[in-house]
Amino acid sequence: MEDINKQVTLLAILKKAEDESINDILLKLENSGVYSLKEGKKILKELKNDLLIKDGALTIAGLAKAKEAELFFKV
Repeated sequence: MEDINKQVTLLAILKKAEDESINDILLKLENSGVYSLKEGKKILKELKNDLLIKDGALTIAGLAKAKEAELFFKV
């Protein structure tokens, strides 16, 4: 996965609190200046199309990619 914004989004979803929705995560990332809400929704749509997110949660493939992103950012 080459797009850093996708990695950040997956990692944020992985680390979200139980009571947070994916939309809450997008708003947090927008407030942090990562991207605009419009860009965030586009990225979310791409992640859903890539079958990394389904029904508001990470799929097994999404979880694996989020773990890869976690390792990437730890280095």
